[in-house]
Amino acid sequence: MQDFQYQNGTLYCEGVSLDAIAEKVGTPFFAYSHQTLTRQIRAYKDAFAEVPHLIAFAVKANANIAVLKLFGNEGGGADIVSGGELHRALAAGIDPKKLVFAGVGKTKPEMAAALRAGILMFNIESSQELTALDETAKEMGVKAPVALRVNPNVNPNTHPYISTGLKKSKFGIEIKQAVAEYHLAARLSHIKVVGIHSHIGSQLTEVKPFVDALQLISDLIDGLRAQNMDIQYWDIGGGLGITYNAESPPLPKDMADAILPLLKKSGCHIILEPGRSLTGNAGVLVTRVIYTKEGEAKSFVVVDAGMNDLIRPSLYQAYHAIQPVLENHRGKKVVDVVGPICESGDFLAQDRELPEAMPGELLAVMSAGAYAFTMTSNYNARPRPPEILVHGTSFDIIRARETMDDLLRGEQIPEILTSPKD
Repeated sequence: MQDFQYQNGTLYCEGVSLDAIAEKVGTPFFAYSHQTLTRQIRAYKDAFAEVPHLIAFAVKANANIAVLKLFGNEGGGADIVSGGELHRALAAGIDPKKLVFAGVGKTKPEMAAALRAGILMFNIESSQELTALDETAKEMGVKAPVALRVNPNVNPNTHPYISTGLKKSKFGIEIKQAVAEYHLAARLSHIKVVGIHSHIGSQLTEVKPFVDALQLISDLIDGLRAQNMDIQYWDIGGGLGITYNAESPPLPKDMADAILPLLKKSGCHIILEPGRSLTGNAGVLVTRVIYTKEGEAKSFVVVDAGMNDLIRPSLYQAYHAIQPVLENHRGKKVVDVVGPICESGDFLAQDRELPEAMPGELLAVMSAGAYAFTMTSNYNARPRPPEILVHGTSFDIIRARETMDDLLRGEQIPEILTSPKD
């Protein structure tokens, strides 16, 4: 995380100290580096410059409209999986012709909204979904551009919860059924076949699964074209990992070097769906120590950020490095870093050796730019934290901290509960 470094003993994001942001906005908060976000998308653009391509950022990783706008300014598009993400991408000013709609459970209203917007294509995951899209497009008097998501049954060697290309996965159409599904699509009057899609998982740390999967899809493209299917777009998915702890994931250029021969041979316009690799190491979650607590079996550092702010450790047993915002020279201690949520599973780190922390001090939870704020909740009636974008020596609040009134928005007490009883 090269844009998060200590300067004179204080942790900075680019040219702004994290304690200065905390003084302004309170804690907890998320801070993102404009420089990191820009550098990461440009790395993909440079790596795949030899083929026509679209970098469709996976909005589920970080849905803030300022982040989406930054990527749109760089020529990027968006991979969306809901009507809400469609709304966000359009609000950020992303060209609808750079939007790809994925996901197993698209509803007809979501389909209609995407058709009205004029998106590039739908990635279809079942025959029932394909039929529903055909019916929706027919009602609107348009043709829906589609790619079918093909499940290549390649093991991505990642966490089971984020493996998406195996036979047991809910995602995609089994590769053995793909040709039959393409013929069904070709027969439907308001469907236009334009592409093919695959995605095998997230937080991938080696190139070989990409190569294996794309070789299978390349062969399938050849077979489909031999049967007069017009495959113009090849959505190769995303999932490239980042360094959270000791991982050494490939860089976009490493990935490109391994797969460009296949991509060039296809003659397709290539679509990539990076998410975590663009934003993961561009962000941190800053939290303040409330108490320290000594138990008989464990020592605890209680902070003001909980699993409602960052659920990945509780949900995936995910590792996030934790660093003091102000360096100290106290000894290290093995602790659990836990939040205020009333759940035993509320932790940011377990059995972690950290510099001894004191109440009032700030800690930075690293690599929190992806699947962090997008997975926040109001559990225990806790307002969501703000998001900050740092640019050089200045920063902007790109999402305000929720208020107590925000927690009540949309709720009402019915008259039956307020009228006098007989």
